[in-house]
Amino acid sequence: MFNSNGERDIKGSNLGRDDFLKLLITQLKYQDPTDPMKDKEFIAQMAQFSVLEQMTNMSKSFESLSSALGKNKDLGLLGKIVEFENVDGEIVKGKVTNIKMGVVPQIMIDGKYYVYDNILSVGLEG
Repeated sequence: MFNSNGERDIKGSNLGRDDFLKLLITQLKYQDPTDPMKDKEFIAQMAQFSVLEQMTNMSKSFESLSSALGKNKDLGLLGKIVEFENVDGEIVKGKVTNIKMGVVPQIMIDGKYYVYDNILSVGLEG
């Protein structure tokens, strides 16, 4: 893919499953009837398509696994004593009693929610 300046456009150059199928269908549609696509070529293209599909599925599975591991890590803070720096620069220490999941996960200590990016230490009560 090239942009209007004739330079290679990296952003739009990734082909997906639908693009691959469109290319394959177009190739089959306009092939020369006196010289059709060889079986080996067709099988190779179908194998490439199968690999592309499997890689897409693996990518989705890894995203799900990553999300689950992140939530597990978040839940592991429940009941733990954490020490962190709050927005005023003060060091706060307390027991995590609740966790809010979301784009910016937060922990509850003494009835107040804090973003836990600034956690300095995590420990057991005692």
